[in-house]
Amino acid sequence: MKHAPAFTRRRFLQQGAATLLSAPFVTSGVRAASPNGKLRHAAFGASGMSWADMSSLSNHPMWELVAVCDVDKNNFARVQEKFPEVRTYTDWRELLEKESGNIDSVNVSVPDHMHGAMGMASVAKGLHIYGQKPLAQNLAECRAMTERARAKGVMTQMGIQISSDFTERFAAEMIHAGAIGKVKEVHSFSNKKWGDPEPTPQRTDPVPDGFDWDKWLGVASERPFIGNGYYHPGNWRKRRDFGTGTLGDMGCHMFSGWFRALALGSPISVTSRGPAPGKDNWAINGKVEYVFPGTEFTADKLVKVTWYDGEQMPPKEVLDAFVGKWPDQGSIYLGTEGVLLHPHNSTPTLHPKEKFTGYKYPKLEPRNHWFDFIDCCLKRDKKPSANWDYSGPLTESVLLGCLCSVFPEKTLEFDGASLTFKNSPEANALVKRSYRKGWEIAGM
Repeated sequence: MKHAPAFTRRRFLQQGAATLLSAPFVTSGVRAASPNGKLRHAAFGASGMSWADMSSLSNHPMWELVAVCDVDKNNFARVQEKFPEVRTYTDWRELLEKESGNIDSVNVSVPDHMHGAMGMASVAKGLHIYGQKPLAQNLAECRAMTERARAKGVMTQMGIQISSDFTERFAAEMIHAGAIGKVKEVHSFSNKKWGDPEPTPQRTDPVPDGFDWDKWLGVASERPFIGNGYYHPGNWRKRRDFGTGTLGDMGCHMFSGWFRALALGSPISVTSRGPAPGKDNWAINGKVEYVFPGTEFTADKLVKVTWYDGEQMPPKEVLDAFVGKWPDQGSIYLGTEGVLLHPHNSTPTLHPKEKFTGYKYPKLEPRNHWFDFIDCCLKRDKKPSANWDYSGPLTESVLLGCLCSVFPEKTLEFDGASLTFKNSPEANALVKRSYRKGWEIAGM
């Protein structure tokens, strides 16, 4: 067992495999500070994750909510009760047009398919952005958002709050310190089933009062509204045009642990071993194998990472690598000198336990993911911990897994620099989406 000095963030930023993290910080195009010194904010979304984000941001004394947009007017009442002065909109484009001079930042916490449109329009206005995961719904938008935000010099943070939590940071520091030696492979898993094996129902239901179905569709093609929660408010995650399935929902959280711990960049290949999605819906019980270039933290020149969801599970030899209750979600690192199990949102443990008796966890300072974003926006002296130079490439890896599921058992060879697949024109055709007329994204 090793007890090497903790691997510092400063040293991490110096690693060649993590060069995206150390991109120069610029402030060109960013607006001046607000008159009262507070971060003036607008929210895209008034319920669900946007409500959670607004509530967490509001705990900072130097933050204030100016405006909120939602396509469902029924969601405004709770926001107005908590923030009586807030101005409400049902069209995010109108909000940006009328309020861009009154706000400094936004959070994009809406269904995945609108992240790119809202995010890039906000970047163009010079606004700082807290973007929910996944950063975008397709690879082309994700790359464009990352590059444009960097060029504009705005502050960015992706909503992977677990990356600021002690648990993920413990795991990364333990890997950096060499607690389990060099990492041979990683397995990440989630028992969620954000997919649907059934075809889309062939019916049209009445649109609820106060809900704008056309604006909810946004960039996606027109189709009939289906009620009973089929799309709105939550099951859009199961639909290929709107969400990204279980992998897109949970992958950004759990990939972040080993992405940071191993200082990874783009994978060189990705293979789906699970069922293909349907025409409209994501599949369940997925399994995706990634191969990344190795780093100083890996045992070999290449390192394999495998994702499982639903009823898929790591092989028996991996499950037998530790003694205890297997968590519903998390990651397990197999090292040359031991095993680290990191249950999602819980403290990592080292195995075999008898070998690590008396192991002392690293000492870490508390960190608030939302406050990190606000403080960086106000001070502009550093970037948030999950800024898009970090979380953009991370999200690309997640989206690669979603895309490759369309081609089961075919290993797709990926070139991260050009954002293309070397051996599949069919996969290249899915790197970006088609936009509904009138909803095109500038430059895409």
